Amino acid sequence: MTRKQKRLSVIAGGLAFLGAATGLTFYALGQKASYFYMPADLNTASLQPGQRIRLGGLVEKGTIERGQGTTVAFSVTDNQKQVKVTYTGILPDLFREEQGVITEGIFRPDGVFVADSVLAKHDENYMPKEVADGLKSRGVWQESKK
Repeated sequence: MTRKQKRLSVIAGGLAFLGAATGLTFYALGQKASYFYMPADLNTASLQPGQRIRLGGLVEKGTIERGQGTTVAFSVTDNQKQVKVTYTGILPDLFREEQGVITEGIFRPDGVFVADSVLAKHDENYMPKEVADGLKSRGVWQESKK
């Protein structure tokens, strides 16, 4: 092999390695992605059984029910549709009725969303942009005048 052929084979091997590493990274990220939905968006979504999603909206007033131990049931709404959510664990301090919340988990066959994480936010300044924009577009959230 000449010097030029050796150099080209090293470059080709390096590019093949980088291509394989990039492909595996995108594949791994695609498997862990959890998509964000508002309750009304679920009507048009095509969710696979057991698919992890993020569900965001407001905690509906009067729906918080404390169960055994740390199990809590509540509804998330965007004032168009409500989704029943169950969560077992310690809720954030800011979790309360009519406040923004993002839950992550899966749907049971009976349509109840089983969350394994709950994030609560007290206003749109700290709420993820997708939730604030979704609530504002539905007329649920008003910009606060400062």
